[in-house]
This record gives sequence, C-alpha cells and structure tokens, in this order.
Amino acid sequence: METIEQLETVMSSPTQALIEDLEQLEGDIMILGVGGKMGPTLAKLAKRAVEKGKASKTVYGVSRFSSAGLREELEANGIKTISADFLNESDLANLPDVKNVIYMAGTKFGTTGNEAFTWAMNTYLPGRVADRFKNSRMVIFSTGNVYPFSEVMKTYADEQTPVNPLGEYAQSCLGRERIATYFSLQNQTPILIIRLNYAIDLRYGVLHEIAKQVKSGLPIDLTMGHVNVIWQGDANSYALRSLRHCQSPPQILNVTGPETVSIRWIAEVFGEEFGTSPVFINEEKPTALLANASQSHKLFGYPNVTLREMISWTAKWIDSEGESLDKPTHFQERKGAF
Repeated sequence: METIEQLETVMSSPTQALIEDLEQLEGDIMILGVGGKMGPTLAKLAKRAVEKGKASKTVYGVSRFSSAGLREELEANGIKTISADFLNESDLANLPDVKNVIYMAGTKFGTTGNEAFTWAMNTYLPGRVADRFKNSRMVIFSTGNVYPFSEVMKTYADEQTPVNPLGEYAQSCLGRERIATYFSLQNQTPILIIRLNYAIDLRYGVLHEIAKQVKSGLPIDLTMGHVNVIWQGDANSYALRSLRHCQSPPQILNVTGPETVSIRWIAEVFGEEFGTSPVFINEEKPTALLANASQSHKLFGYPNVTLREMISWTAKWIDSEGESLDKPTHFQERKGAF
C-alpha cells in the first residue's frame, strides 16, 4: 500500500461473514462520532458490506465534521452524513430514529487539566445518547484502560476480570459503561460494550510510533514492555458484527489481537526492515495493560490481518514517508495521565 486511497480500500473491504451478518440485521445503521480516527473507515466498511449484501440499508455518519473535506468524502462513498453536536439537546433530539447505533464519541487526550469536559463527553453524554436511542440496539466503544495492569507472565484481563481504572480518563470510560448499563436495564435496550486496545492504521498507532522511532534513531522506552494490537479494519468489522450480539444487560467484549507482543521485539523487527539497530532505554516492567480477547475471536474468528503483515505494511509506509496523523497513542503511560 502506497497511498491513502489504497489503505482505506483495504480497511473498508468487507469479509463474507460481515456481509452475511449485516444481511440478517434489521434496520439502518448510524455511526455517532464518525469523524474520529476509526469512524470514516468503519462507515465505508459498513456501506460496502451493505452494497454487497441482499438487504438495503442506509448508513448514517454523524459528527461535528471539524476536519475539512471529511463530510464530502463520506457522502461520495454513499454515506448519509449529519452534522451535529451531541452535547446540544436539539441536535441530539433531531437525529433520525435508527435501529442500529454504533457510539464512538469520546475524548482521551488532554484529559489532565480538562477533567470536567472529559467526564461530560465520556460519562454524561453516553447516558443521554442511550436514553435517546432506547429503542435501538447499540454497540458502544470503550477501552481496555478500565482494566488493571496484568502480570506479563501470568493471565491477562478477560471480560470477567474486575475493573480498576487508573486515572480520570479510564475512570470516565468506566463511567460510560456503568451509565450505559443503567439505561440498558431501565429501558431494556440491547447493548454491547467493546473494550478496545490498540487499533492499528498505517497513519497512527503503536506500530507506527515504534517504526518512526527506529527509523529516526530515537530511543524507545521499554517500561511498558508489552502490548496487544489489532488491524483497524478487523476491529471495525468486529464492531459491526457485534450489532447482532447486543443484549440487556450489556455484553462486554474485549477486542484486540491474539498475541502479547514485546515492544523490544517489534523494534528489532523494524530494525531489520530499516537496516538499523533500535536504541532502547529502561527495562520492561513485569506488568502491562493487556487483554484476553478470546471471546471475540470465538464469535468472529481470528483477525484477518496478521501481526507480521501489519509490521511489514507499516515499515513500507514509514520508509516511503507516508502520511502521519500525529496522534500518539501514549501506550507507554503507566499513571493514567492523558
């Protein structure tokens, strides 16, 4: 892949399983927060899956559309866009009643010093949305940050692991889950909550960041020594297919790749790709933010894009000076301060 168009074509190409799942899904699909990092390719993936299937559905994308050109791009791909500020009561009330809602809105970076807005976006707003769409089924994006760190050589957090969020960002995301659960129980709204970490796009993500550091000879901090990653196209496919697994009380689903990946190993592989030796600082801690996503793999199968493919594609992207979104994941953060 050498261009953004090629990248987005790959990420928005539906599998036969996704096509068949959306064929069996009653009603249109609305993506709230479509303007984020994952939203545009999720909307395109949904639209292409619908086009290849037998059931006619409208795919809506809702956002403030602060990024220039995104609304026109989505419209050109057959997605019906709506400009709305979800914190505005009339904007939220005027959204169409749609049977299937994917909720992606939220905030992470800049939490420190702006805690009130973080809680408004991540906890208060999901409650309003859940009540507004009480007659829909909803997939709600959350984060693996709600879990405590796991010991690398022992078991990792599955959906039954007691949560213990570190810092106000993670706490507000747990708040999102609790409020969504409240309204699911109050209104019998079927909901599925996705705890995601970390989605990979060639323009951002853990692999992108490490590749840039290796290529530039910058030191790589090994303190957070291990991660889970998943191709963004696979994560989006899981999210859409999750619409058929919503329930009340909500189902929780970890979404990430099957491997526990060493940061040191990733850097060394990139070093081989670039013909250079990575520079390391600090040593791996015995704990890391890690998730067991075997339940999502049971439901949807293993990701279609492998770890080695992601690394190879990322190396070529960085080597050819492909576009960067300049949105660090801060996966190294161990104190919860985003």
